[in-house]
Amino acid sequence: MVVVGAGMAGVQTAVALREQGYAGPVTLLGAEPHPPYDRPPLSKAVLLGTAEGSAFDVDFDALGVELRLGVAVTGVRPADHLVDTDAGPVPYATLVLATGAEPLALPGTRDHPAVHLLRTLDDATRLRPVLDDRRTVVVVGAGWIGAEFATAAREAGCHVTVVEAADRPLAGALPAEAAEPMAAWYAEHGVALLTGVAVSRVEDHGVRLADGRLLPADAVVVGIGARPATRFLAGSGVALDAHGAVLADAWLRASVPDVYAVGDCASFPSARFGQRLLVHHWDNALQGPRTVAASLTGAEPEAYDPVPYFWSEQFGRFVQYAGHHGAEDRLVHRGDPGEAAWSLCWVAPGGGLRAVLAVGRPRDLAQGRKLIASGAVMSLGLVADPVVPLKSAIA
Repeated sequence: MVVVGAGMAGVQTAVALREQGYAGPVTLLGAEPHPPYDRPPLSKAVLLGTAEGSAFDVDFDALGVELRLGVAVTGVRPADHLVDTDAGPVPYATLVLATGAEPLALPGTRDHPAVHLLRTLDDATRLRPVLDDRRTVVVVGAGWIGAEFATAAREAGCHVTVVEAADRPLAGALPAEAAEPMAAWYAEHGVALLTGVAVSRVEDHGVRLADGRLLPADAVVVGIGARPATRFLAGSGVALDAHGAVLADAWLRASVPDVYAVGDCASFPSARFGQRLLVHHWDNALQGPRTVAASLTGAEPEAYDPVPYFWSEQFGRFVQYAGHHGAEDRLVHRGDPGEAAWSLCWVAPGGGLRAVLAVGRPRDLAQGRKLIASGAVMSLGLVADPVVPLKSAIA
């Protein structure tokens, strides 16, 4: 058994295999030289110096897992059952792809010394002096990573401007009714938010916008999205979707024999939501490996069809989202978005709860996630009443 990728999905695959009784050899390949670590703390604790790292508390020797670090995968040859790496080929009987996603770079800035991405431990380490010195920072992209970094930078005392090409934060993830209230959080915390304007280029002393303005900057942090880290699969015969994700089936099997894919690098069909999903979040990387391990240990796992979940800590708020919503779903407010705690619910035309966004209302999230999983039909009037527990809003 060879697992490619030593992030959450890869580590959890190795752990789940042992927990479910797999006794054969397991090799875990990681491209980074660091012991496997968790990524969520990178955008706050590691940046602010309150944690030196976030290594997983896993004893690989005790698990009988061969951990090979600093080994970059360059290709896969399914017909030969070989993984090509910069340290030579590695044979496999079964291969699990868990390579995660890679951040998108701003065109023309990949080698610019003042431009930073935030995905790895090394990225966070390089950014710490920026926060320590309270420098002037421009963040490109008002998505989840941009907001979390801006929060940490302001907490450290930096002067922060966030530039977003769309007309609001989180435009690719949430509708205007959900995202517009969040725009006010930036100003509340002393962060300048510029929307509806694109970046033209990064210059020696700042960021030039498409409208001609120059924003002074000692450092530029780019958070404009990510793509599955699957470039090494070119020519392998492993089918990818339009985003570059491995096209996995309902049991997370790839299109070629003896290859599986989990986490950010894979999309999977969801019967629950009636479409294929590509979920770039921690919880997906935690759950998927259990399905793979069950398949590989002779069990008969259920089809992988979770209720997606993620969270974000930004500007003093704890934001949680569960489910998946579409344009046809009805948006129902629970509480005033101008207040500290509120939720939004998306209800399908047939009355089933499809998604919940909770700001400071963790019970709504927990109850809503169970309701989505159960397919319960909801009463719109009760859903809209923030005093009524969501679990009691069933029609």
